[in-house]
Amino acid sequence: MEEELSAWAVGVLSTLMAGLGLFLWARSVDMPMGLFGFGLVVFGVAFDFWLLKRHFDLAEIRIDGKEGR
Repeated sequence: MEEELSAWAVGVLSTLMAGLGLFLWARSVDMPMGLFGFGLVVFGVAFDFWLLKRHFDLAEIRIDGKEGR
């Protein structure tokens, strides 16, 4: 339960970070800030998808009763 709650908290933080990156990317006037904002967006979205994958992998392990693959 604690592990799931911490994953939710980290997911919310990475989503907020991606939102900040989207704002920086849209409002940038120079290339480095635009690239930094784009990087934040890509990282935040990729990290959220990784958290989803991790959640469903752990759920599958719990259902199947297997510990390692």
